[in-house]
Amino acid sequence: MKPAEGFTILVVDDDAALANALRDFLCKDGHRVEVALSGDEALALHDRTPGIYLALLDLMMPLMDGITLMDKLHERNPDLAVMIMTGYGTIETAVEAMRRGAEDYLTKPIEPDAVRKKIGRLLEMFQLRNRVAELESTSGYRCSTFDSLIFVSPAMQKMVERARTVAQTDASVLLLGETGTGKELLAQAIHGASGRNANPFVAVNCGSLPRDLVESELFGYRRGAFTGAYSDSPGLFASAHGGTVFLDEIGEMPKETQVKLLRVLQVREFRPVGATRSVPVDVRVIAATNRPLAALRSELLREDFYFRIATVVLEILPLRSRAEDLLVLAQHFIRDVSERCDREISLHGSALDLLLRYSFPGNVRELQNLIESVTAISKDDPQVITDRQLRPLLQHAPAGPVSPVLQDTLALDQLERTAIERALELSRGNRTKAASLLGVARETLYRKLRNWKLEVTDS
Repeated sequence: MKPAEGFTILVVDDDAALANALRDFLCKDGHRVEVALSGDEALALHDRTPGIYLALLDLMMPLMDGITLMDKLHERNPDLAVMIMTGYGTIETAVEAMRRGAEDYLTKPIEPDAVRKKIGRLLEMFQLRNRVAELESTSGYRCSTFDSLIFVSPAMQKMVERARTVAQTDASVLLLGETGTGKELLAQAIHGASGRNANPFVAVNCGSLPRDLVESELFGYRRGAFTGAYSDSPGLFASAHGGTVFLDEIGEMPKETQVKLLRVLQVREFRPVGATRSVPVDVRVIAATNRPLAALRSELLREDFYFRIATVVLEILPLRSRAEDLLVLAQHFIRDVSERCDREISLHGSALDLLLRYSFPGNVRELQNLIESVTAISKDDPQVITDRQLRPLLQHAPAGPVSPVLQDTLALDQLERTAIERALELSRGNRTKAASLLGVARETLYRKLRNWKLEVTDS
């Protein structure tokens, strides 16, 4: 594989014969290579050589071992990819080096095919990251409502396709999902894709409404209906006439209010508090809850009310159940913060490893807050987010280690798919143009689309 223009591999080993043999092998593969025989020489070489994107470091060297050298290199450039070279007797130490920020390790004697495969994978990930950024920065593309939802996981794809279909109807929708999964964002997408999108979207948090004021907040009231009612108030349903009412935390709604809301859904009219006549209203209701569906049906909602609001049920899975969405979401939030702060911010591989092992009880909202927090406490430009910066901000301890193969596969597949989807958007679905944008053969693009069961017609 050809290297990215302007990038170099640094090889560090006190065995000059091995170091030079690696240099010759890598140069034949088209890479530019610099060789150092000690840690001090490597640091000096790194400082005067721009564009080093990968360092191959011998673990056992006199004066400065490979892990110490890696730490010093990462102090200078936290985004530098590092592979540790080690003998079979010290593989455990090499694995520990990966926990501290190395991307991978190579065992001695070095096998050329193993080196080629691992370096090629790292380089491909690097090039795809650059390609995604380039496509997004030059496209001028503006997402529609559903397209602004960020995901690549099959589960989310299936759920969003159902949501797109139901958006074209007036059916009531119940959204299930833990706190922070994006239920209101999905409700807005359904509203935006419906024929009601020119009219209001009114969000109501049922859990935050005082129990004795729920009815007046929803349906309004007439002047003098109760102490403090000095003038008429239309209420939230009247305010949403022609549009959509989003009832979040529907399980917190009192059952006596459910009876009155059921009438609104059945006959499309309500009576404000203190009024003598009903008021017609045309609204679509989307409800949401973070409660289990079984508890919602058996304990919290009246049966007739449940069936009325749950014509269609859509569930957003928690982030921990769709790890493949983590990278694209994290990168989206990082790009957003970078633009707002006018700083260059990126995510180091060690941070990705930590994110993949974390349970995210607060889901997407917690991920966004995590990125916001870790960038707010640093003014570095460029800033490379590492696991050491993220760990103190986590609510809970992360789980055990993620397999390096799983981590690489997830990251590469996400980036690859994101890049291809952006190229198809730019080319308006024309696969020939998309392949040209990506710099790949049409047959390669067709194969990827078949693998993902994506049907795109050339225009």
